[in-house]
Amino acid sequence: MHALSLPTWWIHIASVVEWIAAIFLVWGYAEATQRYYWRALAWGMLPALLGAMCALTWHFFDNDPQLNWIVIAQAGLTLAGNSTLGLAAVWIWRQSRRHTGQEKAPLAEGSQSFVESEVKTLDEVKTLDEVKTLDDELTSELIEGSRS
Repeated sequence: MHALSLPTWWIHIASVVEWIAAIFLVWGYAEATQRYYWRALAWGMLPALLGAMCALTWHFFDNDPQLNWIVIAQAGLTLAGNSTLGLAAVWIWRQSRRHTGQEKAPLAEGSQSFVESEVKTLDEVKTLDEVKTLDDELTSELIEGSRS
């Protein structure tokens, strides 16, 4: 348990407690709003929580080399957690569109024609230099448009 300083232990433990609280808050939000598809986020947070607990366990035992498998488990759980969080985000986005009756994600006024024209422009691009040039032009247009 001496591998980490007390302030570092405090931050590690506080982060795990906050993550647990966030899971309960997300679940409560799903219940309160009756948007039960938000539960996917709470479930998606669990692998990351388990990964954090693996890290705490390994540090608790002073980073013992005999427990290196915990580091591998932590890495795998972190990967799984990042993946499940991403999947949960997509699930919430899709379900919220159904919930609000939107078939497509809304675009700002006038942006649909801008997007369509730029897609056509991108179809005409052939080389990497042309892509860089187009990117510079689009960036300039966006900056000028945001100033007006």
